[in-house]
Amino acid sequence: MADSVANPQENPEVFNGDILAVDDVPNNLRILSSLLTKKGYKVRSVISGEMALKAAQSAPPDLILLDINLPRMDGYEVCQRLKGQEITRDIPVIFISALNDVLDKVKAFGVGGVDYITKPFQFAEVLVRVENQLRFRRLQQELESQNDRLAAEVRDRVTAEAALQASEAELRALFAAMDDLILVFDRQGTCLKIAPTKSDRALVDGEFAGDWVGNLTVRDLFPPEQASLHLHHIQEVLSTRQTVTVEYHLPVEDKKRWFSANVSPLSGDTAIWVARDITASKEAESALRRQKARSEQLLLNILPEPIAQRLQEEESTIADKFDDVTVLFADLVNFTELSTQLSSIELVEILNVIFSEFDYLAREHGLEKIKTIGDAYMAVAGLPYPKSDRVAASANMALDLLNIIKEFNEGTEHEFALRVGLHTGPVVAGVIGVSKFIYDLWGDTVNIASRMESQGEPSRIQVTQSVYDVLQDSYRLEERGIIQIKGKGEMTTYWLCGKK
Repeated sequence: MADSVANPQENPEVFNGDILAVDDVPNNLRILSSLLTKKGYKVRSVISGEMALKAAQSAPPDLILLDINLPRMDGYEVCQRLKGQEITRDIPVIFISALNDVLDKVKAFGVGGVDYITKPFQFAEVLVRVENQLRFRRLQQELESQNDRLAAEVRDRVTAEAALQASEAELRALFAAMDDLILVFDRQGTCLKIAPTKSDRALVDGEFAGDWVGNLTVRDLFPPEQASLHLHHIQEVLSTRQTVTVEYHLPVEDKKRWFSANVSPLSGDTAIWVARDITASKEAESALRRQKARSEQLLLNILPEPIAQRLQEEESTIADKFDDVTVLFADLVNFTELSTQLSSIELVEILNVIFSEFDYLAREHGLEKIKTIGDAYMAVAGLPYPKSDRVAASANMALDLLNIIKEFNEGTEHEFALRVGLHTGPVVAGVIGVSKFIYDLWGDTVNIASRMESQGEPSRIQVTQSVYDVLQDSYRLEERGIIQIKGKGEMTTYWLCGKK
């Protein structure tokens, strides 16, 4: 198997490695296969544990990417069976799973996994971990190959010494090209050997690696809170003969640096510790978490929290019926005339100031803002959570909206007027489309509330009979009379004037 490929597209028979990807979600397999193939890997994809076992036994891959949640046979059982067969025992298995509990990871390593990646994964992380495991396997295979050669050549004493020197030279060249730090520990945690790689300095407490050999133990090399755990890992590896992966951090040059180490049995009483600096990956993970939190907050600014959660859970259709909500529409009456006198930036700034105050009032009164349409504002009370005082809350917000416009005019010398309309009844609410989506309302209740606003009068709040019936005991209302409502015919409406 070639160590590197200059251009896999020019020579399709040469690959960086043969990878078997196991996942019951076809989209995950397509993503992994496409990205890894572009990096020069040969990728085979299967969707079940049974298929994975057959594929691995018929043509053993160099590495397996294994999901845990599989139908019929989960990833843990698949890994156990792989480790129980001689032909597949030594194939490294990297678990890729949405399970993020420590016990899930411990179980994964307990059945023979060499690494664990949490979904949703970042491809850069997958690629680094895949390369690390393949590099380590090639190193093991190279060591086994060298040992086999040496065993054969030792039979001839004349050539044994020359063969050993050649082997050592090859290994030195191989180690010298590696970025990893390679240490050998005995069962008591004493450092017995350090391979002369690029990273023989400053990967443990910033000291020179060459001074440790035979003199220091894990208790000298690591902080006290880590030393006992690392010694336990070494002894566990020697007892179980299984590889474990350890992540730890150390202060190096006044900065916390993170490392990932694969600890594997080397002989009956020695373990090999292969460590790599993963600080950049950790920092990228931290940045990704911050970005995800920011994205979630932005989504909450667009959609109600339960709707945002349902979208994140990839619910394909969101549509709910609510029997009792109150819809509010408000519109700046003479804003169109003002738009001919001011620049577009000034207009947007004015709308931003006014609608920001409207948003504050919506939160204060417990209404859900739905959207703005030009110089119109729409909100609703009673969804996504039921609200017993939805009509009163909407009435209070409507009265406050008129006061906000009055105060704005006094402070800016503008002469805006606001029409407001209210209606209460059933609606259907949901999210449609796949891009630039919004949470919207549909139904007669929405249409009538809109007509209450559009066929109202400046600086007044027009409400329907159903709103009047709820508010009449606690609010001052004046009957407007019977008016012709577009699309609905004659309706009796009222002016909401204030509280009694």
